[in-house]
Amino acid sequence: MRSQTLVIALLAALLAPLSIRGQDGPAPALLGAPLADFTLPVLQGGELSPAQLRGKNLLLFFPRGRVGPDHWCQICSYQYAELAELEAAQHLRAKYNLEVVFVLPYDRALVAEWAAKLPDQLKIIDGWKNPADPAKLDEKGRRWMEFTRRIFPKTVVLPPGAAATPFPILIDADRAVSKRFGLFTTEWDHAKIDQNIPTVLIVDPQGVVRFKYFSQNTFDRPDFPYLFRFLERMVIAN
Repeated sequence: MRSQTLVIALLAALLAPLSIRGQDGPAPALLGAPLADFTLPVLQGGELSPAQLRGKNLLLFFPRGRVGPDHWCQICSYQYAELAELEAAQHLRAKYNLEVVFVLPYDRALVAEWAAKLPDQLKIIDGWKNPADPAKLDEKGRRWMEFTRRIFPKTVVLPPGAAATPFPILIDADRAVSKRFGLFTTEWDHAKIDQNIPTVLIVDPQGVVRFKYFSQNTFDRPDFPYLFRFLERMVIAN
């Protein structure tokens, strides 16, 4: 039975790229199959494609992005900032032979706005967790305070300048990549606006998708200890 399962998995990995790859651009991310390549501009400069990262593990994030005309998803910003803080303290990329990449479905101006507002987003979160006068909160306010303290357990402080954005932020201006992966939507989790369904992929050094997580609501995200345990197994296996 085990040998039969292995044969089926091998055939799926070999045949999937042939059946799903378009003539140009990426194809859906299937577990056990190669991630179809794509190239996007990087906010910090240049261009990047997964193929350039072969030989490394790839932690690929598709943040939700906007949830209103003037409202960004705070948990996406917290996710990037927390990971940046962990990178500074633990050197994750060296530890796990890793590159971390974020892809946003907007033009350069909006992606630059997302990055520039990371510190402001963290201040909003801190205001939720530590209101000026908690004693004056009503029941709903107290529940929200306790909820945000669980969802955002750390107080993250970003360093100034370029050090605040150590991971490449890719600009998917025409949404070609996000759409091909089935992530781009104009209505999700009570918000009618251009956005992605938050998604995490882990791709191995050979370019094969080993992990994927599609959020069912904006607070449904795999935490970093969970992702790091998965990466540790991949590093040992390789």
